[in-house]
Amino acid sequence: MQPVILETPRLVAVMWEPDDAGLIQELHSTIETTQYLSGAAAWSREKSEERLRNWFGEQARDGITKYKILGREDDRFIGRAGFSLFGGERQELELGYSLRQQEWGKGYATEIAGGLADWFFARNFASRFIAFTHPDNTASQHVLTKIGMRGRMPMIVDGLSCPTFELTAGMRSA
Repeated sequence: MQPVILETPRLVAVMWEPDDAGLIQELHSTIETTQYLSGAAAWSREKSEERLRNWFGEQARDGITKYKILGREDDRFIGRAGFSLFGGERQELELGYSLRQQEWGKGYATEIAGGLADWFFARNFASRFIAFTHPDNTASQHVLTKIGMRGRMPMIVDGLSCPTFELTAGMRSA
């Protein structure tokens, strides 16, 4: 297994293995797990392999990416979470996460998002980061406000006006 990036009480974030495209495809294999993502359709093997290559590239280039999330006690695959650059000319680091459907409702999204926020600021990646959600994804909006993120002007993503949030180190510690 890859070295641990971050540990929370129940979760571990690690870098992906080169042959993890099957896990990514399984994570995004249903409409329930993709309805709020760009395209709102199950991911193909090719898309999963492309995303995996992108995450390796981001890690090499930026020192940060979306990581594989495992159960701390049993190493079971929970999902993915982390940061990526988002935007055109004015790129910002964006928090994103996606969990396997059978892991929903257990507080894992809040746990990993909060852990990643603390890790992000402790390592001084930037003074702030953003997150946005599909307008109908109220569960994710709740997670973001629960970790201390505050709303800002919505962003247009894939033609939708998406609720957008930001967090600074000062807001996290308040």
